[in-house]
Amino acid sequence: MIKFPALFAATAFALCAPALAQVSPAAPPVAPPAIGPATGPDTNVQIDYDAFQIITAQVAALRAERLLTTADFFARSRADGALLLDTRSAAAFAAGHIEGAVNLPFSDFTESKLRAVIGDNPDRPIYIYCNNNFTDDAFPVRTKLAPLALNIPTFINLVGYGYANVWELGEVMPLSDVDWVTPSPVE
Repeated sequence: MIKFPALFAATAFALCAPALAQVSPAAPPVAPPAIGPATGPDTNVQIDYDAFQIITAQVAALRAERLLTTADFFARSRADGALLLDTRSAAAFAAGHIEGAVNLPFSDFTESKLRAVIGDNPDRPIYIYCNNNFTDDAFPVRTKLAPLALNIPTFINLVGYGYANVWELGEVMPLSDVDWVTPSPVE
């Protein structure tokens, strides 16, 4: 099994740059960030771009089969033993989240933190959602560029860490259509 470190953001840009330019016909082409000349082969054993490309390709078909309708997503995510995982930032989660969700920010993914949240059962059903599942485009669910939506690296990383029973909310809706928890006003 390939272990995939949570180093997606920079790599996502490289993989998605052509798609980013096509996000909107009116959008200007996206230029890659300015970088210096290549210095040779990757020598950092803790960053494995080739393995990233392999696992991303392997996960693509699985993810396509795991996109759920809203009704299925909420019915399944409420079943005994299921985990509704919100991988947005702690601040965004604190500002509001789907009722019953547990927060582990994507940037905090490690084997030990995932095990602490998910448990020892790698087959536990995990249900994920992100900002791009909502039409509101307002804090705490600001819409991201579609190729960079948080569900994509979350799905890839969970499978890469050995949790293959991942299911994703595959539809878009307003927050008013879900049981959304917001902080109580301080009195």
